[in-house]
Amino acid sequence: MENKIRVIVAGALGKMGRETLKAVNADKELELVGAADVKFSDANMKEEGILAGLNIPCYPDLERLINEVKPDVMVDFTNPQAVFGNAKIALQNKITCVIGTTGLKDIELEQLEKLAYANETGVAVIPNFAIGAVLMMKFAREAAEYFSDVEIIELHHDQKMDAPSGTAIKTAELINERWGIRPPRAVRELEKIPGCRGGNLGNIRIHSVRLPGLVAHQEVIFGGPGQSLTIRHDSFDRAGFMPGVVMVIKKMAGRKGLVYGMENLL
Repeated sequence: MENKIRVIVAGALGKMGRETLKAVNADKELELVGAADVKFSDANMKEEGILAGLNIPCYPDLERLINEVKPDVMVDFTNPQAVFGNAKIALQNKITCVIGTTGLKDIELEQLEKLAYANETGVAVIPNFAIGAVLMMKFAREAAEYFSDVEIIELHHDQKMDAPSGTAIKTAELINERWGIRPPRAVRELEKIPGCRGGNLGNIRIHSVRLPGLVAHQEVIFGGPGQSLTIRHDSFDRAGFMPGVVMVIKKMAGRKGLVYGMENLL
């Protein structure tokens, strides 16, 4: 029997972190060997729901966990302030990174790519692990060949820290790859409330909604003379992301450098 892939989860007490712990622990090809979260303490390490049934070390200090368990892969579902530092620590220890945390800047992605190559390991930055969301982005890129106008509306739970979402940014980038460089629309607009027309990425408007009760949703709305086309994806439960998380962990084995977007691993 082949050796299992040894996995740790950073941000283990978050909603995505908890789902990842369950998914990794249930997969026969993976071995869950540890969890990290700044909320851990010596008093509560084994008292956090699913963790009570797992015999794994749980520390607030990621570097301490890495030194103790020597994992093959780190999955990061932390926050935009912590993810870059976590990834640097992991890559410097020759640990493959699977990053679901959004908010990394372009210069940070470049630095992580260089660090991955320097340490002969890989880093996957995945804006969305849902297979349906990846298909939505692919279909949007295809539709861009036939429509010249589009806006994106992304909707998430009210605890999401960054806006717009990584999925919305990636979608706009894919559409702009198909379109190439285009001049701004020759339309004079008056925003009665600043920002009401959304953010602008390559002349594509992106609108962010944050409300309790939502998980992760996105609409890509194309418009043309006499018609419109809406491509929408909805995630109603975080369990829907887990097949993608597990797949990326396995696909990244032996890869070097940066993979940005799950469509590059399908």
